[in-house]
This record gives sequence, C-alpha cells and structure tokens, in this order.
Amino acid sequence: MARACWANLTLAVVLSLSSLGAGYVLGARSSLPCPPEVVERPAVLVEEPAPTDIDEEEDDFEQLADGDLTAISAGFNEPCKLVLVVRTDLGMTPGKIAAQCGHATLACYKALVKKNLKLINHWERTGQAKIALKGVSEEQILELEAIAKSLNLCARSILDAGRTQIAAGSRTVLGIGPAPVSLVNQVTGHLRLL
Repeated sequence: MARACWANLTLAVVLSLSSLGAGYVLGARSSLPCPPEVVERPAVLVEEPAPTDIDEEEDDFEQLADGDLTAISAGFNEPCKLVLVVRTDLGMTPGKIAAQCGHATLACYKALVKKNLKLINHWERTGQAKIALKGVSEEQILELEAIAKSLNLCARSILDAGRTQIAAGSRTVLGIGPAPVSLVNQVTGHLRLL
C-alpha cells in the first residue's frame, strides 16, 4: 500500500515538472517573432499626414544619438524595468500625465523592438515593470537622456504637440529602458516616485 502511494506521488511530481518545463518552452517560443514568410503586413490605406508646425519645432531641439541599443542584455532572472520621468514643473493633470507616459512607453518599445527584441521579450516575460518618477525641469530631462544614451540605454523624451494644456514643443516625459534595473538605477536612482 505504501509502495503504491510513493509510486503515485513520484508520478505526480514527474508529470508536474514535465508540464512546467513544456509550458516554459512553449511560452518562450510563442514570444519570439514569426518568420517573415508567415507575417503578412496589410497595405497602408491611409496617407501620411502632412507635416505640421510641431515637426518643425522638433527639429529645433537637439536630438541625441542613440548608443548601441543591442549592447544591453539581461541575465535569466535579472529584473528589468522601464522608467518614466515626468516633469512636475509643468502642472499637467493626471490625464495628461497618463497620455504622455503612454507616448514615452510606446516610443521606447518601438525603438527596442527594432534593435533589441531579445531584451523586450525578457522584459515582457518578467512582468513589464514601469516606474513613474518626478522630474523637475527640461534641463534635468535632457541631462538624464544624455546619461542614459551614454550607457547604451534606450531613452526617448516626448515633445508635446501643444493642443491642450502645455505649450507646443515642451518636453513632458522621458522614457528610459526597458533595461536591467541595476543599469537604469545608475541614471534615475536618485529620483523620487511620482
């Protein structure tokens, strides 16, 4: 009788571990991009919008060149995060902050999908951590962006279009990452939570 219980217990453990391993492998494979021959892109039906005044103003701001976005990698269990530095001196409403953070998140994501898909996949598998921090000025945003890019981190600052609360061309949010927490903290570790 005891021998049968041990056999059943052993079988249950083996099946559990096998299922866990198979689930991990299948989950990791499903987050990889499809081969090009499988992915079909729909034809673009919408024309590109005509340039606006904000596009000209964006050219007035000095755009910092990216570092080597492919140089960043994370260890198997190493946590990654995306940091959003929000300017508090602009007096944005919570809704405006949320919209600008969305723009910064998407800008960082798009840049890294093209340059470092392995890091994006790791960030997605480890919870997609996003942290909002307080920034005090445009000068601070520019300084943090330069430091982040010098460390090969993805950094994108958002220029507001000026259609609602903020003057056109104001930098509202800086997105940094996703990247390993220890590396991002070298740039933003001294900032306070929003």
